[in-house]
Amino acid sequence: MIKNNMNDSSQTTRYISIWRYPFILSDSDRPASMDDLRPVENNYTVLDPKTYDAIEAEKLFDQINQTQTEVGQMCLYRSLVRPLPDAQVLQQKQAALLEIESNPQMREALIDYVEKRAKKEHELKYLLYGEFSGGLTTDVPAERTGRLEFGGYGYHQYREGTAFVVDMVEASKTLPQPKSGYLQDLIQTIQHFDQTRLYQLIKGPVFLSNDKFKTRQEKSKFLPLPRFRPTIFKWVPALVFIVAIYAIMLFFEIMAPELGASYIGYGILVLTVPVFPIVLLAMGASDRDSVIYPLRRQYRESEDLAKTLDALGMLDELLSFHRYRQSLNNRTVQMILPDVLDEQHHLLIVDNAKNPLLVKENPDYVPNEIRLDTVGRLLIITGPNSGGKTAYCKTIAQIQLLGQIGCYIPATSAQLVPAEHIYYQVPDPGQLEAGMGRFGHELKRTREIFFNSTPRSLVVLDELSEGTTFEEKMMLSEYILKGFHQLGASTLLVTHNHELCERLQSEGIGRYLQVEFVEQGPTHRMISGISRISHAHRVASEIGFSKADIDKHLANSGHRVD
Repeated sequence: MIKNNMNDSSQTTRYISIWRYPFILSDSDRPASMDDLRPVENNYTVLDPKTYDAIEAEKLFDQINQTQTEVGQMCLYRSLVRPLPDAQVLQQKQAALLEIESNPQMREALIDYVEKRAKKEHELKYLLYGEFSGGLTTDVPAERTGRLEFGGYGYHQYREGTAFVVDMVEASKTLPQPKSGYLQDLIQTIQHFDQTRLYQLIKGPVFLSNDKFKTRQEKSKFLPLPRFRPTIFKWVPALVFIVAIYAIMLFFEIMAPELGASYIGYGILVLTVPVFPIVLLAMGASDRDSVIYPLRRQYRESEDLAKTLDALGMLDELLSFHRYRQSLNNRTVQMILPDVLDEQHHLLIVDNAKNPLLVKENPDYVPNEIRLDTVGRLLIITGPNSGGKTAYCKTIAQIQLLGQIGCYIPATSAQLVPAEHIYYQVPDPGQLEAGMGRFGHELKRTREIFFNSTPRSLVVLDELSEGTTFEEKMMLSEYILKGFHQLGASTLLVTHNHELCERLQSEGIGRYLQVEFVEQGPTHRMISGISRISHAHRVASEIGFSKADIDKHLANSGHRVD
């Protein structure tokens, strides 16, 4: 479970929030995980779960993730699977990234700051989500059924976890003053956490008053309240115990010598000393249940602490984008930030686009142009299998996604409008519903996409109306595509149906690309036009299943019937 409330801040003339739902800090008894952020059928934003799988978002995350902290990794993952459709926030995020790139002093200071936090951030996690079983040991956590279990009563985790927060805030005050509003917001959020009541509780001391906690500022100077000390050894009880033992021994030494009972004092000492550790353990259990657990519940439920930790993660996310660009620039792959436009219709124009997942392993990956604008918002791609149509479509979706989280993309120039929805429909025979068949199942998915699309949506359709007759396929595909065209969404169709393309083209609808082929095979470059040539025989020959291969097999097996 993750916190679902969020606070807004304004940085420009328009009311803009850079804070994201949900916060990474979990208010439950378990830390947040990627499973909590992953889109599901009843809880997603720009990417629905089918699109998430189809465009290989998990692999894309692994490709760009170079964060140093766990909270940074979670923030980056949240950005990728729940991207913002807000152009102005993205523009601010890009400005922050450009400042990091152009200001070595700022960059090195942030890198040092984040790396030092990465070494200790687990201490806060242990405090907030650990289970303390008692005893005198404080071993490393045992992962059992997803829980963090420790010996001891949480004193060590309390000291280390609160020290991490205090150090994070104090160290942030030495960072250089940024110029970009996005960076200012992040750094000031961490710095100003020390102005909150929760920070005063974390920094301490904490005073106990009728099952409530008071900070030093809230406690009256003349009101004697017990102070919580995060250690199992308590000076006051120890002193009382020592004084009591000494008094007993003194009584028997001075008041009863004539009875010859001075040895009784030593006997009482021998019997009482073993009781003292038991008293300390009982006090430790009391501190854990009445102080540490209730305090950390307040910490987990604090929006101020959630925003502060998110700010750290979002700084780490920006640095991860910087490292991602460096890792590919060293391979002579040009990386750029697209121009983000605030328009009412989706747009994506990219020069020399390369696939983000394939370019790292193959720097010579063939680049292509992307033109999804008002004129060409319906783009139909034709050509035989294995020519690169699917890779081209995934490149478009992945570049849109990377640009929409403020990250670099492999291209020479680009413009984009953030999409409100990104949909990618692929055949999914493993999910057929009973009595519906492939045609009904895929048509239901197309219907779902259509009724949820807007003029600021990006839709990729891998074939339409499969599993029915050619005539019905032509009729259904035509009115569906015309519907998307009138809706105004950027729509891509991958098809072998050149008759459909010719019919739409005759009405002046759509832009058409085909896979370029030479004698040796496909070049993986998209060129203008409609492919009317089938390469099925070439593909069948390449995999050893042509007519000649079948005839040869039958002849050799002796089962051929003339």
